[in-house]
Amino acid sequence: MVAILSLMVVMGFMMLGEWVSTRSRAYVPSVFITALLFLVGFWTIVPKNIVPAASFGTAFIQITQAVLLVHMGTLMDLKLLLKQWRAVVIALSGVVGTVVLTMGIGRLLFDWHTIVASVPPLTGGLVAAFLMTAGLKAQHITELVAFPVAMFVMHSMLGYPLTAWMLKRESRRLLQVRHVDVTVATADSATSATVQTTAQLPVCPLPTVPAKVKSVQPQLRHWQLPAAYDTSAFMLFKVAAVTGLAEWTAQLAHGTVNQYIICLVFGVIAHQLGFLEDAVLEKAGVFHWLMYGLLAYIFANLNIVKISMLSGILIPIVTLIVLGVLGMWIASSLLARPLGFSREMAFASALTALFGFPADYIVTHEVTEIMGSTAEEKQYLLDQMLPKMLVGGFATVSVASVIIASIFLKIL
Repeated sequence: MVAILSLMVVMGFMMLGEWVSTRSRAYVPSVFITALLFLVGFWTIVPKNIVPAASFGTAFIQITQAVLLVHMGTLMDLKLLLKQWRAVVIALSGVVGTVVLTMGIGRLLFDWHTIVASVPPLTGGLVAAFLMTAGLKAQHITELVAFPVAMFVMHSMLGYPLTAWMLKRESRRLLQVRHVDVTVATADSATSATVQTTAQLPVCPLPTVPAKVKSVQPQLRHWQLPAAYDTSAFMLFKVAAVTGLAEWTAQLAHGTVNQYIICLVFGVIAHQLGFLEDAVLEKAGVFHWLMYGLLAYIFANLNIVKISMLSGILIPIVTLIVLGVLGMWIASSLLARPLGFSREMAFASALTALFGFPADYIVTHEVTEIMGSTAEEKQYLLDQMLPKMLVGGFATVSVASVIIASIFLKIL
């Protein structure tokens, strides 16, 4: 009974977040509302262990994070992924802008330890927050343990809505460009047809296509089974096989490359080879369950944040957030035009440092669902924005944040 009630509460928070996002047309992202509900719930009547009680425990997450990143690889075309080096440069420049501004101006306003404990979560969201928390506990600097988690809570409240706003502005721009392109193409076709009609070209019989050619069906690739055997279990088996190979490779690398980056790369390769289908976990019917579980696990970490913790450090946290986001905006704006980005898209890519995956994926999907009026428009917006957001988030949260947190722990 406890497990069912816990699951009901967790999914209720997710549901309310989605409803508010839909009602606000994605100006208020669902992850922001859900995080707020968890935070208030932990302060009042929600048990601290509600998420593991709902079945989203450590073992579940160890599987979920890896297989979801393999799944992300099946959403990207390799050529498209390689083209996103500009998004990586812009996202990393945003991290540099954050560090420069917070360590520069912030040092004039607050003490050294406060800045060092607070800045890494601005460059890597939850990952950096808990790396810093663990490091501070290990060094017995207990008075600063609250800063990294509090920073994550506070900057998320700004980062989610601001990113959604930037993506909505970018969506409007992209749809206008698409509308102009379609209009021009239609006009060109009409002009061409008029010229041909006016010239009164002789009508020649079109060559007929042999019946055998018309009836040719696409050939199954040698590792794909007929539809009757291509079941959800078979898809999940293939995903597990690719994930296991990726994690084994990460172990051989001894942590030189983050294991989740390797999972992403292996997902892309397996998809390009035809071993994994497009959006494989969605076709297997388990994607949303895994995504909700991962989100719940992330929000469960808010159970250590107390009201007194936030009220005592509110001024330095808010000040550093403003400086950090301003640094992201300045750095991304400077590189936007040279790298062929709009300022909105560049800033959104830089903002992925505040939260990373899966929030970047969810916010982008919510915006495209709201802004696209047809399935074609929604897919067009996803193709244009999602690769930039995912790659930017991986570069900052999975790579840069780990490096920065490690450096900052050494200079405490």
